[in-house]
Amino acid sequence: MKASKKTDAPKPAAAAPAPADARRRILVVDDHPFMRAGLAQLIDRQPDMFVAGEAGNPAEALQAMPRVQPDLVLSDITMPGRSGAEFIKDLHALHPGMPVLVISMHDEMVYAERMLRAGARGYIMKEAGGEALLGALRQVLRGEIYVSPRLSARILEGLSGGRPRQSNSPIAKLTDREFEIFQLIGQGKGTHDIAAHLGLSTKTVDVHRANIKGKLGIADGTALVRHAVRWVETQGSA
Repeated sequence: MKASKKTDAPKPAAAAPAPADARRRILVVDDHPFMRAGLAQLIDRQPDMFVAGEAGNPAEALQAMPRVQPDLVLSDITMPGRSGAEFIKDLHALHPGMPVLVISMHDEMVYAERMLRAGARGYIMKEAGGEALLGALRQVLRGEIYVSPRLSARILEGLSGGRPRQSNSPIAKLTDREFEIFQLIGQGKGTHDIAAHLGLSTKTVDVHRANIKGKLGIADGTALVRHAVRWVETQGSA
């Protein structure tokens, strides 16, 4: 009787490589840890995106960019260091084309167009809620621009030859640098403090202060300080 032919045992199949995470990478920039944690919790629950890194200020964000390699930067604009507009400009200088969605407590009618001019791809207020934020993130990730319906209507009104969009807001006449200095005046900072904070000479700050007074129709420095403080307080309570 012939011995049965020995057959080789089947080799175990090689383990398939784990698929790379196809979700889009978000860098969250905000100086409040609780806000960053809340945003991360919301975003990380989504099937198409996750928070790949966090930063507490613009300097940390710029340093984190090569490591995080985000698909989008979600950033507040009121943080220590650079102003929101300057941060966006610096970010685009180092990483051209990087989409930035601004999330802020400040009134979009005052800030949004300024941030869009600086290079942001969208602006959403924190009070809009989680679902609106996720929709805005996805819209910007698709290569589109996000603004609220209210702001979109105002922009379209201006483009269609309606009333000039800035006619009711003298603050909108200020350049980005003048606007930044106006905010710092409203926070109680004097000329020397502002110069040190922005890396400018006191003479340059004084020139900007004079330009601000002229554009806002304010007669003297004391009146400018009162006006700036009231404005900053109004924005803070928005």
